[in-house]
Amino acid sequence: MCRCTDKSDDATLSSSNNTATVDDIISGINKVSLEDGSNKTPPRGIIGGENINSEKKSTSCDQNLESTDQVGVDTSSGSAADSDMVSKEADSDADTLEICANCGKEGANNTCNKCEQVKYCNAVCKKRHRHKHKKDCEEHLRCVAEVQEEEIRRDAELHDLELFKQPPTIDDDCPICFQRLPFLDTGKRYKPCCGKVICSGCIHAVELSDEDALCPFCRTPTPYTEDENVRQLMKRVDAGDAEGINNLGFYLSNGMNGLSQDYAKALELFHRAAELGNITSHYNLGNVYYNGRGAKIDKKKAINYYELAAMRGLVEARHNLAIIEKRRGNIYIGRAIKHYMIAVEGGSNISLANIQKFYSCGRVTKDEYTKALRAYQKYLDEVKSTQRDHAAAAREDYKYI
Repeated sequence: MCRCTDKSDDATLSSSNNTATVDDIISGINKVSLEDGSNKTPPRGIIGGENINSEKKSTSCDQNLESTDQVGVDTSSGSAADSDMVSKEADSDADTLEICANCGKEGANNTCNKCEQVKYCNAVCKKRHRHKHKKDCEEHLRCVAEVQEEEIRRDAELHDLELFKQPPTIDDDCPICFQRLPFLDTGKRYKPCCGKVICSGCIHAVELSDEDALCPFCRTPTPYTEDENVRQLMKRVDAGDAEGINNLGFYLSNGMNGLSQDYAKALELFHRAAELGNITSHYNLGNVYYNGRGAKIDKKKAINYYELAAMRGLVEARHNLAIIEKRRGNIYIGRAIKHYMIAVEGGSNISLANIQKFYSCGRVTKDEYTKALRAYQKYLDEVKSTQRDHAAAAREDYKYI
Protein backbone atom coordinates (compact mmCIF):
# COMPACT_ATOMS: atom_id res chain seq x y z
CA MET A 1 0.00 0.00 0.00
CA CYS A 2 2.83 2.40 0.84
CA ARG A 3 4.59 1.75 -2.42
CA CYS A 4 1.41 2.29 -4.39
CA THR A 5 0.79 5.61 -2.63
CA ASP A 6 4.31 6.87 -3.32
CA LYS A 7 4.10 6.00 -6.98
CA SER A 8 0.74 7.72 -7.21
CA ASP A 9 2.14 10.90 -5.72
CA ASP A 10 5.11 10.89 -8.10
CA ALA A 11 2.83 10.40 -11.04
CA THR A 12 0.70 13.36 -9.96
CA LEU A 13 3.70 15.59 -9.61
CA SER A 14 5.01 14.62 -12.99
CA SER A 15 1.66 15.22 -14.55
CA SER A 16 1.38 18.78 -13.10
CA ASN A 17 4.86 19.76 -14.36
CA ASN A 18 4.04 18.56 -17.86
CA THR A 19 0.82 20.58 -17.87
CA ALA A 20 2.63 23.78 -16.94
CA THR A 21 5.15 23.33 -19.72
CA VAL A 22 2.48 22.85 -22.33
CA ASP A 23 0.63 26.01 -21.20
CA ASP A 24 3.81 28.04 -21.54
CA ILE A 25 4.40 26.73 -25.01
CA ILE A 26 0.84 27.54 -26.08
CA SER A 27 0.97 31.06 -24.65
CA GLY A 28 4.28 31.63 -26.44
CA ILE A 29 2.81 30.53 -29.74
CA ASN A 30 -0.19 32.82 -29.27
CA LYS A 31 2.11 35.77 -28.48
CA VAL A 32 4.16 35.16 -31.60
CA SER A 33 1.00 34.93 -33.67
CA LEU A 34 -0.26 38.26 -32.31
CA GLU A 35 3.03 39.93 -33.00
CA ASP A 36 2.94 38.64 -36.59
CA GLY A 37 -0.55 40.06 -36.94
CA SER A 38 -2.09 36.60 -37.36
CA ASN A 39 -5.23 35.52 -35.53
CA LYS A 40 -4.65 31.87 -36.19
CA THR A 41 -4.81 29.57 -33.21
CA PRO A 42 -3.57 26.00 -32.97
CA PRO A 43 -6.11 23.35 -33.79
CA ARG A 44 -8.20 22.30 -30.81
CA GLY A 45 -7.68 18.69 -31.61
CA ILE A 46 -3.99 18.87 -30.91
CA ILE A 47 -4.52 20.65 -27.66
CA GLY A 48 -7.27 18.27 -26.62
CA GLY A 49 -5.07 15.28 -27.49
CA GLU A 50 -2.26 16.64 -25.36
CA ASN A 51 -4.66 17.22 -22.46
CA ILE A 52 -6.13 13.75 -22.79
CA ASN A 53 -2.69 12.17 -22.78
CA SER A 54 -1.69 14.20 -19.77
CA GLU A 55 -4.81 13.08 -17.96
CA LYS A 56 -3.98 9.46 -18.76
CA LYS A 57 -0.45 9.95 -17.49
CA SER A 58 -1.72 11.47 -14.27
CA THR A 59 -3.79 8.39 -13.43
CA SER A 60 -2.69 7.16 -10.01
CA CYS A 61 -1.92 3.59 -8.96
CA ASP A 62 -5.05 3.48 -6.85
CA GLN A 63 -7.12 4.56 -9.82
CA ASN A 64 -5.55 1.78 -11.86
CA LEU A 65 -6.46 -0.73 -9.16
CA GLU A 66 -10.01 0.58 -9.07
CA SER A 67 -10.31 0.36 -12.82
CA THR A 68 -8.88 -3.16 -12.70
CA ASP A 69 -11.44 -4.19 -10.10
CA GLN A 70 -14.19 -2.76 -12.23
CA VAL A 71 -12.98 -4.67 -15.24
CA GLY A 72 -12.92 -7.81 -13.17
CA VAL A 73 -16.48 -7.26 -12.07
CA ASP A 74 -17.57 -6.52 -15.60
CA THR A 75 -15.78 -9.64 -16.88
CA SER A 76 -17.29 -11.91 -14.28
CA SER A 77 -20.73 -10.52 -14.88
CA GLY A 78 -20.14 -10.94 -18.61
CA SER A 79 -19.08 -14.60 -18.07
CA ALA A 80 -22.18 -15.24 -16.02
CA ALA A 81 -24.27 -13.70 -18.75
CA ASP A 82 -22.45 -15.79 -21.35
CA SER A 83 -23.00 -18.96 -19.32
CA ASP A 84 -26.68 -18.11 -19.04
CA MET A 85 -26.81 -17.67 -22.79
CA VAL A 86 -25.01 -21.01 -23.33
CA SER A 87 -27.38 -22.80 -21.00
CA LYS A 88 -30.34 -21.20 -22.77
CA GLU A 89 -28.89 -22.27 -26.13
CA ALA A 90 -28.40 -25.82 -24.77
CA ASP A 91 -31.98 -25.86 -23.58
CA SER A 92 -33.07 -24.55 -26.95
CA ASP A 93 -31.07 -27.29 -28.71
CA ALA A 94 -32.63 -29.90 -26.43
CA ASP A 95 -36.05 -28.63 -27.35
CA THR A 96 -35.10 -28.64 -31.04
CA LEU A 97 -34.05 -32.29 -30.83
CA GLU A 98 -37.52 -33.27 -29.67
CA ILE A 99 -39.29 -32.17 -32.83
CA CYS A 100 -41.77 -34.49 -34.43
CA ALA A 101 -40.22 -36.09 -37.52
CA ASN A 102 -43.60 -36.03 -39.27
CA CYS A 103 -45.30 -32.71 -38.54
CA GLY A 104 -42.39 -30.69 -37.12
CA LYS A 105 -44.07 -29.76 -33.85
CA GLU A 106 -41.96 -29.42 -30.72
CA GLY A 107 -42.34 -31.50 -27.57
CA ALA A 108 -42.40 -34.88 -29.32
CA ASN A 109 -41.93 -37.76 -26.87
CA ASN A 110 -43.10 -40.83 -28.83
CA THR A 111 -39.91 -42.62 -29.99
CA CYS A 112 -39.49 -45.14 -32.80
CA ASN A 113 -39.64 -48.55 -31.12
CA LYS A 114 -36.96 -50.12 -33.33
CA CYS A 115 -34.12 -47.63 -33.81
CA GLU A 116 -35.06 -45.06 -31.14
CA GLN A 117 -33.50 -42.35 -33.32
CA VAL A 118 -36.56 -40.22 -34.21
CA LYS A 119 -39.52 -38.90 -32.22
CA TYR A 120 -43.14 -38.19 -32.95
CA CYS A 121 -46.02 -36.31 -31.40
CA ASN A 122 -48.19 -39.39 -31.17
CA ALA A 123 -48.91 -42.74 -32.74
CA VAL A 124 -50.71 -41.10 -35.67
CA CYS A 125 -47.61 -39.19 -36.76
CA LYS A 126 -45.51 -42.29 -36.28
CA LYS A 127 -47.79 -44.29 -38.55
CA ARG A 128 -47.87 -41.60 -41.24
CA HIS A 129 -44.09 -41.26 -41.28
CA ARG A 130 -43.41 -44.99 -41.23
CA HIS A 131 -42.95 -45.42 -44.99
CA LYS A 132 -40.42 -42.57 -45.09
CA HIS A 133 -38.50 -43.68 -42.02
CA LYS A 134 -38.49 -47.43 -42.75
CA LYS A 135 -35.36 -47.45 -44.91
CA ASP A 136 -33.29 -45.32 -42.51
CA CYS A 137 -34.52 -47.37 -39.58
CA GLU A 138 -33.49 -50.66 -41.18
CA GLU A 139 -30.11 -49.25 -42.19
CA HIS A 140 -29.47 -48.08 -38.65
CA LEU A 141 -30.42 -51.46 -37.20
CA ARG A 142 -28.18 -53.21 -39.74
CA CYS A 143 -25.20 -51.05 -38.77
CA VAL A 144 -25.81 -51.68 -35.07
CA ALA A 145 -26.03 -55.43 -35.68
CA GLU A 146 -22.76 -55.40 -37.64
CA VAL A 147 -20.99 -53.57 -34.84
CA GLN A 148 -22.31 -56.03 -32.26
CA GLU A 149 -21.31 -59.03 -34.36
CA GLU A 150 -17.82 -57.63 -34.77
CA GLU A 151 -17.52 -57.12 -31.01
CA ILE A 152 -18.71 -60.68 -30.36
CA ARG A 153 -16.29 -62.06 -32.94
CA ARG A 154 -13.39 -60.13 -31.45
CA ASP A 155 -14.26 -61.25 -27.92
CA ALA A 156 -14.40 -64.87 -29.12
CA GLU A 157 -10.99 -64.56 -30.74
CA LEU A 158 -9.45 -63.15 -27.58
CA HIS A 159 -11.10 -65.87 -25.51
CA ASP A 160 -9.74 -68.62 -27.78
CA LEU A 161 -6.25 -67.15 -27.61
CA GLU A 162 -6.40 -67.48 -23.84
CA LEU A 163 -8.09 -70.87 -23.92
CA PHE A 164 -5.76 -72.64 -26.34
CA LYS A 165 -2.43 -71.25 -25.20
CA GLN A 166 -0.06 -73.63 -23.42
CA PRO A 167 -1.32 -74.00 -19.83
CA PRO A 168 0.94 -74.36 -16.80
CA THR A 169 1.71 -77.80 -15.41
CA ILE A 170 -0.72 -78.48 -12.59
CA ASP A 171 1.03 -81.55 -11.14
CA ASP A 172 3.82 -80.57 -8.77
CA ASP A 173 6.68 -82.84 -7.88
CA CYS A 174 6.31 -85.50 -5.24
CA PRO A 175 7.61 -84.05 -1.94
CA ILE A 176 9.52 -87.30 -1.24
CA CYS A 177 11.22 -88.31 -4.53
CA PHE A 178 10.98 -84.85 -6.17
CA GLN A 179 9.72 -86.38 -9.42
CA ARG A 180 6.75 -85.11 -11.39
CA LEU A 181 3.46 -86.50 -10.10
CA PRO A 182 1.57 -88.66 -12.63
CA PHE A 183 -1.71 -87.69 -14.27
CA LEU A 184 -3.67 -90.77 -13.13
CA ASP A 185 -5.28 -90.57 -9.70
CA THR A 186 -4.12 -94.11 -8.92
CA GLY A 187 -0.53 -92.95 -9.24
CA LYS A 188 -0.77 -90.51 -6.33
CA ARG A 189 -2.49 -90.10 -2.97
CA TYR A 190 -3.67 -87.16 -0.93
CA LYS A 191 -2.60 -87.59 2.69
CA PRO A 192 -5.13 -85.95 5.05
CA CYS A 193 -2.67 -86.14 7.92
CA CYS A 194 -0.33 -83.51 6.42
CA GLY A 195 -2.21 -82.35 3.32
CA LYS A 196 0.51 -83.53 0.92
CA VAL A 197 0.03 -85.38 -2.38
CA ILE A 198 2.56 -88.24 -2.59
CA CYS A 199 3.24 -90.60 -5.48
CA SER A 200 2.29 -94.27 -5.23
CA GLY A 201 5.95 -95.33 -5.57
CA CYS A 202 6.98 -93.55 -2.36
CA ILE A 203 3.91 -94.79 -0.50
CA HIS A 204 4.58 -98.39 -1.56
CA ALA A 205 8.27 -98.12 -0.62
CA VAL A 206 7.35 -97.06 2.94
CA GLU A 207 4.77 -99.84 3.17
CA LEU A 208 7.45 -102.43 2.33
CA SER A 209 9.91 -101.12 4.92
CA ASP A 210 7.51 -100.16 7.71
CA GLU A 211 4.81 -102.45 9.04
CA ASP A 212 2.94 -99.55 10.62
CA ALA A 213 2.48 -97.92 7.16
CA LEU A 214 3.46 -94.47 8.33
CA CYS A 215 2.96 -91.41 6.15
CA PRO A 216 6.11 -90.97 4.04
CA PHE A 217 6.11 -87.23 4.76
CA CYS A 218 4.91 -86.60 8.32
CA ARG A 219 5.31 -90.17 9.74
CA THR A 220 1.71 -90.25 10.96
CA PRO A 221 0.15 -93.74 11.04
CA THR A 222 -2.14 -94.36 8.08
CA PRO A 223 -5.80 -94.72 9.17
CA TYR A 224 -7.22 -98.21 8.68
CA THR A 225 -10.91 -97.38 8.93
CA GLU A 226 -13.13 -94.99 7.03
CA ASP A 227 -14.06 -93.16 10.24
CA GLU A 228 -10.40 -92.49 11.04
CA ASN A 229 -9.80 -91.27 7.51
CA VAL A 230 -12.77 -88.88 7.68
CA ARG A 231 -11.64 -87.58 11.09
CA GLN A 232 -8.21 -86.76 9.69
CA LEU A 233 -9.81 -85.14 6.66
CA MET A 234 -12.08 -82.98 8.82
CA LYS A 235 -9.02 -81.56 10.56
CA ARG A 236 -7.72 -80.42 7.20
CA VAL A 237 -11.12 -78.93 6.37
CA ASP A 238 -11.21 -77.02 9.66
CA ALA A 239 -7.70 -75.73 8.90
CA GLY A 240 -8.94 -74.30 5.60
CA ASP A 241 -7.03 -76.69 3.34
CA ALA A 242 -8.54 -76.26 -0.14
CA GLU A 243 -7.58 -79.74 -1.33
CA GLY A 244 -9.08 -81.31 1.78
CA ILE A 245 -12.33 -79.33 1.33
CA ASN A 246 -12.56 -80.46 -2.29
CA ASN A 247 -11.94 -84.09 -1.32
CA LEU A 248 -14.66 -84.00 1.33
CA GLY A 249 -17.05 -82.57 -1.26
CA PHE A 250 -16.11 -85.42 -3.63
CA TYR A 251 -16.79 -88.02 -0.92
CA LEU A 252 -20.20 -86.49 -0.17
CA SER A 253 -21.09 -86.22 -3.85
CA ASN A 254 -20.36 -89.92 -4.41
CA GLY A 255 -21.25 -91.30 -0.96
CA MET A 256 -17.72 -92.58 -0.26
CA ASN A 257 -15.78 -93.40 2.93
CA GLY A 258 -18.95 -94.19 4.85
CA LEU A 259 -20.51 -90.76 4.21
CA SER A 260 -24.09 -90.41 3.05
CA GLN A 261 -24.58 -88.86 -0.37
CA ASP A 262 -25.33 -85.15 -0.04
CA TYR A 263 -25.27 -83.19 -3.29
CA ALA A 264 -26.17 -79.86 -1.71
CA LYS A 265 -23.38 -80.02 0.87
CA ALA A 266 -20.93 -81.23 -1.79
CA LEU A 267 -21.80 -78.26 -4.01
CA GLU A 268 -21.22 -75.89 -1.13
CA LEU A 269 -17.81 -77.44 -0.44
CA PHE A 270 -16.81 -77.29 -4.11
CA HIS A 271 -17.62 -73.58 -4.22
CA ARG A 272 -15.69 -73.00 -1.01
CA ALA A 273 -12.61 -74.83 -2.33
CA ALA A 274 -12.84 -72.93 -5.63
CA GLU A 275 -12.80 -69.62 -3.77
CA LEU A 276 -9.61 -70.78 -2.04
CA GLY A 277 -8.00 -71.44 -5.42
CA ASN A 278 -8.36 -75.20 -5.80
CA ILE A 279 -8.33 -76.10 -9.52
CA THR A 280 -9.91 -79.53 -9.21
CA SER A 281 -12.97 -78.03 -7.55
CA HIS A 282 -13.66 -76.03 -10.74
CA TYR A 283 -13.67 -79.31 -12.64
CA ASN A 284 -16.02 -80.86 -10.07
CA LEU A 285 -18.35 -77.86 -10.35
CA GLY A 286 -18.37 -78.37 -14.11
CA ASN A 287 -19.46 -81.96 -13.59
CA VAL A 288 -22.21 -80.86 -11.21
CA TYR A 289 -23.74 -78.40 -13.68
CA TYR A 290 -23.18 -80.57 -16.74
CA ASN A 291 -24.80 -83.69 -15.26
CA GLY A 292 -27.27 -82.00 -12.92
CA ARG A 293 -26.01 -83.76 -9.80
CA GLY A 294 -26.83 -81.33 -7.03
CA ALA A 295 -27.89 -78.43 -9.23
CA LYS A 296 -30.02 -77.71 -12.26
CA ILE A 297 -28.33 -78.63 -15.54
CA ASP A 298 -26.59 -75.60 -17.00
CA LYS A 299 -24.26 -76.52 -19.88
CA LYS A 300 -23.03 -72.98 -20.34
CA LYS A 301 -21.99 -72.67 -16.70
CA ALA A 302 -20.45 -76.15 -16.80
CA ILE A 303 -18.30 -75.25 -19.82
CA ASN A 304 -17.23 -72.07 -18.08
CA TYR A 305 -15.96 -74.06 -15.08
CA TYR A 306 -14.25 -76.60 -17.35
CA GLU A 307 -12.48 -73.79 -19.18
CA LEU A 308 -11.31 -72.20 -15.94
CA ALA A 309 -9.81 -75.51 -14.83
CA ALA A 310 -8.33 -76.28 -18.27
CA MET A 311 -6.64 -72.90 -18.61
CA ARG A 312 -4.94 -73.52 -15.27
CA GLY A 313 -3.64 -76.92 -16.39
CA LEU A 314 -6.18 -79.57 -15.31
CA VAL A 315 -6.00 -82.35 -17.91
CA GLU A 316 -9.39 -83.90 -17.10
CA ALA A 317 -11.16 -80.61 -17.78
CA ARG A 318 -9.30 -80.22 -21.07
CA HIS A 319 -10.36 -83.72 -22.13
CA ASN A 320 -14.00 -82.98 -21.29
CA LEU A 321 -13.92 -79.82 -23.39
CA ALA A 322 -12.63 -81.87 -26.32
CA ILE A 323 -15.56 -84.28 -25.97
CA ILE A 324 -18.06 -81.42 -25.83
CA GLU A 325 -16.62 -79.83 -28.99
CA LYS A 326 -16.67 -83.17 -30.80
CA ARG A 327 -20.34 -83.68 -29.94
CA ARG A 328 -21.23 -80.27 -31.39
CA GLY A 329 -20.54 -81.46 -34.95
CA ASN A 330 -17.92 -81.75 -37.64
CA ILE A 331 -17.24 -78.02 -37.87
CA TYR A 332 -15.93 -78.11 -34.30
CA ILE A 333 -13.62 -81.10 -34.75
CA GLY A 334 -10.66 -78.76 -35.16
CA ARG A 335 -11.30 -77.28 -31.71
CA ALA A 336 -11.66 -80.76 -30.24
CA ILE A 337 -8.31 -81.80 -31.69
CA LYS A 338 -6.63 -78.75 -30.16
CA HIS A 339 -7.99 -79.72 -26.73
CA TYR A 340 -6.89 -83.33 -27.19
CA MET A 341 -3.36 -82.26 -28.16
CA ILE A 342 -2.99 -80.14 -25.02
CA ALA A 343 -4.41 -82.95 -22.86
CA VAL A 344 -1.87 -85.40 -24.33
CA GLU A 345 0.95 -83.12 -23.24
CA GLY A 346 -0.47 -83.33 -19.72
CA GLY A 347 -0.38 -87.15 -19.78
CA SER A 348 -3.89 -88.16 -20.88
CA ASN A 349 -3.57 -91.52 -22.64
CA ILE A 350 -7.30 -91.42 -23.46
CA SER A 351 -6.79 -88.18 -25.38
CA LEU A 352 -3.89 -89.81 -27.23
CA ALA A 353 -6.18 -92.69 -28.21
CA ASN A 354 -8.67 -90.19 -29.65
CA ILE A 355 -5.90 -88.47 -31.62
CA GLN A 356 -5.00 -91.88 -33.04
CA LYS A 357 -8.62 -92.41 -34.13
CA PHE A 358 -8.70 -89.02 -35.84
CA TYR A 359 -5.44 -89.88 -37.60
CA SER A 360 -6.82 -93.18 -38.87
CA CYS A 361 -9.84 -91.43 -40.42
CA GLY A 362 -7.78 -88.62 -41.91
CA ARG A 363 -8.81 -85.76 -39.63
CA VAL A 364 -5.33 -85.47 -38.08
CA THR A 365 -2.20 -85.16 -40.18
CA LYS A 366 0.85 -87.34 -39.77
CA ASP A 367 2.82 -84.42 -38.34
CA GLU A 368 0.13 -83.72 -35.74
CA TYR A 369 -0.02 -87.38 -34.71
CA THR A 370 3.78 -87.53 -34.45
CA LYS A 371 3.73 -84.40 -32.33
CA ALA A 372 1.19 -86.00 -29.99
CA LEU A 373 3.28 -89.17 -29.65
CA ARG A 374 6.40 -87.20 -28.84
CA ALA A 375 4.54 -85.08 -26.27
CA TYR A 376 3.24 -88.18 -24.51
CA GLN A 377 6.68 -89.78 -24.55
CA LYS A 378 8.12 -86.67 -22.96
CA TYR A 379 5.51 -86.92 -20.22
CA LEU A 380 6.37 -90.58 -19.62
CA ASP A 381 10.06 -89.76 -19.31
CA GLU A 382 9.22 -87.24 -16.57
CA VAL A 383 6.98 -89.52 -14.47
CA LYS A 384 8.50 -92.99 -14.95
CA SER A 385 10.65 -94.52 -12.21
CA THR A 386 11.66 -97.99 -11.09
CA GLN A 387 10.04 -97.43 -7.69
CA ARG A 388 6.72 -96.50 -9.28
CA ASP A 389 6.95 -99.49 -11.61
CA HIS A 390 7.33 -101.77 -8.60
CA ALA A 391 4.33 -100.18 -6.92
CA ALA A 392 2.19 -100.58 -10.08
CA ALA A 393 3.25 -104.23 -10.37
CA ALA A 394 2.41 -104.92 -6.73
CA ARG A 395 -1.03 -103.31 -6.65
CA GLU A 396 -3.48 -102.42 -9.39
CA ASP A 397 -4.61 -99.29 -7.57
CA TYR A 398 -0.99 -97.99 -7.74
CA LYS A 399 -0.99 -97.89 -11.54
CA TYR A 400 0.39 -94.57 -12.75
CA ILE A 401 0.57 -94.81 -16.56
